[in-house]
Amino acid sequence: MTVIPPAATDRAPAKKPAGGPRSVVLRALLRNKLAVLALAVLALLLVAALFAPLIAPYDPNTQDLLIRLRPPAWQDGGTGAHLLGTDQLGRDMLSRVIHGARVSLLVGAGAALLAGVIGTAVGLAAGYFGGWADRTLMRLADVQLAFPSLLLALAVVGFLGSGLWLVVLVLGFTGWVSYARVVRSEVMSLRTRDFITEARAIGVTDVTIMRRHLLPNVMAPLATIGTLHVAAAIVAEASLSYLGLGVPKETVTWGAMLADGQLYLGTSWWVAVFPGIALMLTSLAINITGDALRDVADPKAYRR
Repeated sequence: MTVIPPAATDRAPAKKPAGGPRSVVLRALLRNKLAVLALAVLALLLVAALFAPLIAPYDPNTQDLLIRLRPPAWQDGGTGAHLLGTDQLGRDMLSRVIHGARVSLLVGAGAALLAGVIGTAVGLAAGYFGGWADRTLMRLADVQLAFPSLLLALAVVGFLGSGLWLVVLVLGFTGWVSYARVVRSEVMSLRTRDFITEARAIGVTDVTIMRRHLLPNVMAPLATIGTLHVAAAIVAEASLSYLGLGVPKETVTWGAMLADGQLYLGTSWWVAVFPGIALMLTSLAINITGDALRDVADPKAYRR
């Protein structure tokens, strides 16, 4: 009896990668060593922000003029009791840098979340309904873009006064346009697909279609934009605090520390350098993570 070999078309299909989409995304991120390093930095910052009162060796606002402008521990005149030295009022620099992470991450995450909610709602409505709704909402976006975000934030904060949650609200309301434009573009390409047409045909409401069928398909670009917006909001908050228009003076922020230390760059460099390094590393780590998420969101990235 002759055995006929199976045809090429009868071969077993290639095995799918083990795990679901989340496993694929996680493996793609772990292959990017730079992204792993950035995530490790962000995890360290998150732990420092959450447990700052337990980790910081001193209260960040405790003053001691007898030890003012002490250098870091590795320089002559430094001491192990203050590893990063002290500032012009004798406050411990390490404790202030650790506590500064709390405000930066809170403002960054809060502003990105608020802007994402507003921008996603506007983008879904504009892209799905089209017509006069699309024209009206996009003209509002154009008006928003006509005003530089930082200048608008400066004007609002300068008029209403300083405050942590006010800064979050201002940065959130001035950053929704990028979300809205991306979501609108994605929804306009999806609303004519067969699954949307079939959902309409069986009587599914517009709100349900947007919530259950359109929103999940725009989450990948939203995650990338949101990550990058966190970094932008952190830098914006630091800029406002540097100008004295951010959170109240008694709240420790990296921007306020930079403003306090600019007068001592020639003699006591550590007062401004350490908060500057913390701000730079945080923004860099978030941007690297955002770039990695963007690459992972591209299906071609899985083939690398």
